[in-house]
Amino acid sequence: MKQSIKERLHALRMTFHPNQIKALIIPSTDPHLSEYVAPHWMSREWISGFTGSAGTVVVLMDKAGLWTDSRYFLQAEKELEGSGITIYKEMLPETPSITEFLCRNLKPADSVSIDGKMFSVQQVEQMKEELAAHQLQVDIFGDPLQGIWKDRPSIPDSPAFIYDIKYAGKSCEEKIDAIRTELKKKGVYALFLSALDEIAWTLNLRGNDVHCNPVVISYLLITQDDVTFFISPEKVTPEVEAYLKEQQVSLHDYDKVESFLSNFTGKNILIDPKKTNFAIYSSINPNCLIVRGESPVALLKAIRNEHEIAGIHAAMQRDGVALVKFLKWLEEAVPSGKETELSVDKKLHEFRAAQSLYMGESFDTIAGYKEHGAIVHYSATPESDVTLHPKGFLLLDSGAQYLDGTTDITRTIALGQLTEEEKTDYTLILKGHIALAMAKFPAGTRGAQLDVLARLPIWKHGMNFLHGTGHGVGHFLSVHEGPQSIRMNENPVVLQPGMVTSNEPGVYKAGSHGIRTENLTLVCKDKEGMFGEYFKFETITLCPICKKGIIKEMLTAEETEWLNNYHQTVYEKLSPSLNEEEKVWLQEATAPI
Repeated sequence: MKQSIKERLHALRMTFHPNQIKALIIPSTDPHLSEYVAPHWMSREWISGFTGSAGTVVVLMDKAGLWTDSRYFLQAEKELEGSGITIYKEMLPETPSITEFLCRNLKPADSVSIDGKMFSVQQVEQMKEELAAHQLQVDIFGDPLQGIWKDRPSIPDSPAFIYDIKYAGKSCEEKIDAIRTELKKKGVYALFLSALDEIAWTLNLRGNDVHCNPVVISYLLITQDDVTFFISPEKVTPEVEAYLKEQQVSLHDYDKVESFLSNFTGKNILIDPKKTNFAIYSSINPNCLIVRGESPVALLKAIRNEHEIAGIHAAMQRDGVALVKFLKWLEEAVPSGKETELSVDKKLHEFRAAQSLYMGESFDTIAGYKEHGAIVHYSATPESDVTLHPKGFLLLDSGAQYLDGTTDITRTIALGQLTEEEKTDYTLILKGHIALAMAKFPAGTRGAQLDVLARLPIWKHGMNFLHGTGHGVGHFLSVHEGPQSIRMNENPVVLQPGMVTSNEPGVYKAGSHGIRTENLTLVCKDKEGMFGEYFKFETITLCPICKKGIIKEMLTAEETEWLNNYHQTVYEKLSPSLNEEEKVWLQEATAPI
C-alpha cells in the first residue's frame, strides 16, 4: 500500500509542470461539502492512504503533508508511515497552518491550485486573502485526479425513495411553504441548496448514495414561484417522478446545474457561503444579486416536530433493547477468549438488524479495546483486530438508522479488572457527562456556554479532549448535523426546544486507554424563571452506563441520584421488551449504586 501511495504521488506530480502547478490542496469533501462522501470523491484518501473522515492533503513537488484533528492523530501516524506524507496535527501550538506551510515553501507570485468544486465560497475567499498577503495566488483548477485515478468509482446512481410523512411529520409542501415564509422575511426570491441533508429533509426523499447517510446526490433551487431539483435521471423512479410532480417540483439533470444558474433571471438568490462550492457560486448569472447567509432549512430541520420526537423516542427504545441484548451477550462471551473487536462489532450489528424499521448503521462502529480506545475514531481492521480479555476497557461507539430516527451512543465497558487510573478517569468523565445532562439554562444560551460543564472535572486534573462535546443528529439522516453544537469553539446558534444533541465527553491516553460516555439529549422547556424561559436536556438514549468503573466516593449525592434515576428509567422503558433472563441482567445493570 505504501509503495502505491508513493506511485500515486509521483503520477500526480507528473501533472504539475504541464499545468504550471506549484502546490495542490486536496480536501476530504465532495461538491456538496459533505463530511462523509461517496467513494467517487474520496480523493484525499486515495492519494494519501489516510482513511479518517477529516483531513486535508497538500502536495508540492518535493514534499507533502496531511492536516487532521485530534480524533485522528494516532490513526494518521500509522497510516501515513512510509508514504512520504508528513502529519500536521491541527490545534497544537507548534503546528503550522496550511497557509503558513505554503508561504514557507513557495515563492512570491506562485499559485496554489485547488478544485473549485471541493471548496466553499468562504474557504476560497479566505484562502485568497491569506495568501495574497504573501504575494501568492489561488488557481481554480479542475479535478486533479481525473487522469491518474484509473479505477475510480463512478458517481452514485442508486434510486431515491420517498420518506413517508408518518415518519417525517410534515409534508414537502408544508416545508417549502415554511422556507418561502422565511425567505420573504429576508426579502429573498430564491434559495439554492447544496447540503444533501437539507435537500433530503425538504423534499422528504432519502437515498443510499453515501455510506451510512441516507441522502441523495442532488441540488435544489427554491424560488417564490417554483422548485427545481437537479438530479441524475437514472436516480428517479416512476414513483418518485410522480411524487415530485404532485409536489410541483420540476426535474433537471444534476450535471446541468451550473449552466442553469448561469441563465437564472431571478432578482436575487440566497446561498450559504459555507455550504456552497466556489464553482457553483462562480456560475451564477452576474445580473442576479447574490445574498449571502445561512439557509433557513438548517434551523427548520434541527427543531423536531411532534411526530419526529415520538419517532426518535420509539427508535431509542428499540435501539436500547438491541444494546441490552448485546451487552448481556458480551459479558458472557468475553471470558471464552474467542471474541475480538471485529466479532463484537458484527454481533452488535446482528442485534440491531433484528429490530423493526432498521435501515443500517448511522456510522461505522468504533470498537476499541484498551489502547485502541485512545484512538478517537479507531476502526478495527483484520490487521489491527485484537482479542478481548476479562480486563481493561472496551470503548464502543455505535449508532443505527431507523426509519423513525437516528441513534448514536458510546459506552465504555469494563471487561474485568481495572487500574485505579482507569477508574478515576472513567468516573471523571461520568461526572462531566452528568453535569451537562443536568444543565438548566435560559433561552438564548449557546452550546459553547455549556461546554465547560462537561470538561471541568477533567480540567481540574490537567486533562482535556479536543473534539466537541456535542453535535446535532439528523432524523433518519446524517449522524452529524448542525447548526447547533456544544463545543469550545464559538457557535452563534442558540439551543432551542426540539433540538437533538449528543453529550459525549471523553479522555484519551495513548498506549493505555480511552474513555467516552455518550447519550443523545433533547432540548425541552423547563419553566418560567427570572428574565424569561428556562430550558433543560432530556436524555433520550436508553442503555445502562457501566457501573464497574465508577468510584462512588467521587460522585456527589446529586450525581448519584441522577445516575440511579436514569437507570430506573432505562429499566422501566426496556424491560417489557426483554425475556426473563435479559430482565434479570438489566435489573442488575441498572440497580442503584
